[in-house]
Amino acid sequence: MANRFVLNEVAYHGAGAIENIVPELERRGLKFPMVVTDPSLITFGVAQHVTDYLDRANIKFTLNTNVKANPTVENVKAGVKMFKQAGNDSIIAVGGGSSIDTAKAIGIIITNPEFEDVVSLEGVAPTKNPCVPTIAVPTTAGTAAEVTINYVITDEEKNRKMVCVDVHDIPQVAIVDPEMMESMPKSLTAATGMDALTHAIEGYITKGAWELSDMFHIKAIEIIGKWLPEAVLNTEKGREEMALGQYIAGMGFSNVGLGLVHSMAHPLGALYDTPHGVANAILLPTIMEWNAPATGEKYRDIAKALGVKGVDEMSIEDARKACVNAVYELARKVGIPKDLKAIVKEKDLDFLAQSAVDDACFPGNPRETTKEEVIALYKKLL
Repeated sequence: MANRFVLNEVAYHGAGAIENIVPELERRGLKFPMVVTDPSLITFGVAQHVTDYLDRANIKFTLNTNVKANPTVENVKAGVKMFKQAGNDSIIAVGGGSSIDTAKAIGIIITNPEFEDVVSLEGVAPTKNPCVPTIAVPTTAGTAAEVTINYVITDEEKNRKMVCVDVHDIPQVAIVDPEMMESMPKSLTAATGMDALTHAIEGYITKGAWELSDMFHIKAIEIIGKWLPEAVLNTEKGREEMALGQYIAGMGFSNVGLGLVHSMAHPLGALYDTPHGVANAILLPTIMEWNAPATGEKYRDIAKALGVKGVDEMSIEDARKACVNAVYELARKVGIPKDLKAIVKEKDLDFLAQSAVDDACFPGNPRETTKEEVIALYKKLL
């Protein structure tokens, strides 16, 4: 079987990378973009860094701030309507996963109108055309939505998140500028950073992992483990390294899939509007413990990447414990909550577990897991 790998056409990295937005629009003959961004990024002036470049170049644009932390079907439909009415020819997505995921869904439906109901995009939709020309500018270091072929939209009618996987949705251009991430508060930096670590660890142990994806994931784990605490302290080097680390993780997991952490985190976002990074961060160490018997020597590799000393001399059981402990310690160090007590209601456990089992990430988990075992894992964190 052949292994497929899909990445952006071009990506710019480093301080000042946003200066490439206008040249990329001009090179592609694009004259009227829709800027999709979170309203808070307008309030705090973050999106203005992008729109100022457009204004100085006399490039007209429309502004779509109809974005939620967990974007919905209605957010997407409203964006499609706005795009059509304005006559835009491209999209610039500015923000975290919420803004970029919303933009991806809008861009796919514009070029594949048969999916305008949005819900038919769930899973691996048989779209025929690439999304409208899209430039993604992340403002968080975590989701790597700017380089993935995945996006997540909430179906509010059913209280569930739809994981959509489509090679046609990847932004053609990624602008990964750490200066766009400087305004992130410590809690968001910690949560999105642990989300990136989850991507790297789940991507490394998922059933679809292979040599090329392993290379990206181990390097991402190394970078994130070393530099996330510095990013939480808002150091320039920490921000720069996390911007790169989360992107590298995205290069890998986008092409091989994820696992149980994400399938259990998605229902928390759909039902309780829990920020995705927070849900992943709380779940990660516990699910790592559960998956350990099905991971071979990979936890030893992860432990070494996280800087655990003497791991080569440990038994496989001790190496696995050291790996999980290193993740626990990193989560504690950056202030991640220990459990789900403030989030999950016991009456919802059956619904949450069924949603997790039905999630598109679930089949990639290295250890076979039943619905009853998922319920037990949620309970363990209550």
